[in-house]
Amino acid sequence: MKRILLVAAYDGTNYCGWQVQKNGETIEGVLNRELSNLFREEIQVIGASRTDSGVHALGNVAVFDTNTRMPGEKISYALNSRLPEDIRIQKSLEVEGDFHPRKRACTKYYEYRILNREFELPGERLNTYFYRHPLDVERMRAACPYFLGEHDFKSFCSIHTQAETTVRTIYSLEVRREGELIRIQVSGNGFLYNMVRIIAGTLIQIGSGMKEPEDILAVLEALNRQAAGPTAPAKGLTLIGMAYEGVEFSAEYLEKMG
Repeated sequence: MKRILLVAAYDGTNYCGWQVQKNGETIEGVLNRELSNLFREEIQVIGASRTDSGVHALGNVAVFDTNTRMPGEKISYALNSRLPEDIRIQKSLEVEGDFHPRKRACTKYYEYRILNREFELPGERLNTYFYRHPLDVERMRAACPYFLGEHDFKSFCSIHTQAETTVRTIYSLEVRREGELIRIQVSGNGFLYNMVRIIAGTLIQIGSGMKEPEDILAVLEALNRQAAGPTAPAKGLTLIGMAYEGVEFSAEYLEKMG
């Protein structure tokens, strides 16, 4: 028996999130089914991030155990030939048997994309949130330092969270404008349910003039979901990837974070 690590990229538009559920197709469900068929044994993957319905990924990490003799680095090729075109494995390799992607310390990287112009662009409709009203990126940037470091992010978490603690550490938060595209890029040691989307929704309020950058201090102190901005739509969010200390795998996608 050996443990294989997968780096998975996917367009989440047509899926009910990562985690297997009864009401629709999921990324985890597709991987379990196709891996089981490939190796003719029951396979259940363990994912690092349980992305929500409609959320995308360039580098989500998952592991599974198998008796196959196929070399770990070849599994990505065999699996990709069976997967639908909106899911692709970017890397596969063998790791130590006790490696667990959610229990091992790592840095996670997310990006939220906003198309800020008068009319939609059809080519951006699946992975970018369209926002018509002008956004002041300098105001959004001014709010970023308030998020950095360790805080209780209860105000930036869905009330339906099952997390044992709402304390998290944000390492970086940047807002970049590239023409009509605004990128909100964030890294941290972990994120609560809907946390990045609520941060994005709050920054949009600040960019629109509905909140001041310094209001973030009071929002954090409130420990109340109602104090923060709305949850931005799922389609604008992409899990860029994650980095584990001591685990070597290709992470070109992390270059998107600078």
